[in-house]
Amino acid sequence: MHKPIPKPLPDDAVLIVIDLQKAIDHPSWGERNNREAEKNVAALLDAWRLAGRPVYHIRHDSREPASHYRPGQPGNNFKPECQPAAGEVVIAKKTNSAFIGTGLEARLRAANLTMLVVTGVITNNSVEATVRMAGNLGFDTYLVEDATFTFGRRDWRGAWRTADEVHAMSLANLDGEYCTVVSTREVLDAVEATIVSY
Repeated sequence: MHKPIPKPLPDDAVLIVIDLQKAIDHPSWGERNNREAEKNVAALLDAWRLAGRPVYHIRHDSREPASHYRPGQPGNNFKPECQPAAGEVVIAKKTNSAFIGTGLEARLRAANLTMLVVTGVITNNSVEATVRMAGNLGFDTYLVEDATFTFGRRDWRGAWRTADEVHAMSLANLDGEYCTVVSTREVLDAVEATIVSY
């Protein structure tokens, strides 16, 4: 049974935006899904900022010499529609999970932020790794399915899987065990319900 996002949204809900940097637009990634994902993230950012809620941006600083995410490359910069605003937290990571080798967990605990609303890329990579850890660490985690995206790839047996198929399987692996998968509309409605309740 689907667990709805709480309405109104609790005060300790933090929006987390993972790796939405210019590198993700490089054609070498191939075919992607959820073309409206950045627009949906921007809508969530607007709602969070209007409500004065916390936003954490995760930036991938790759150590791979050929990576477009490597610091010093244009691709390391955040995408224009997902730029951090003044005062918003930016956490740099070097692995898939935003919790490994970073101060993310400590900062969340110190700020008493127990509910995570996760967006960003790549669904089956950094997003999935971060959400799995968030769930295991005991955070009440919500993954926004249409504010994330991924790319097509071959499965272990060599069959081509579209970006939508990869995305859907990743969501299925996570929902109900590590997180609750929700839509942008559900989250925006929960934020709006918070404003109305005051």
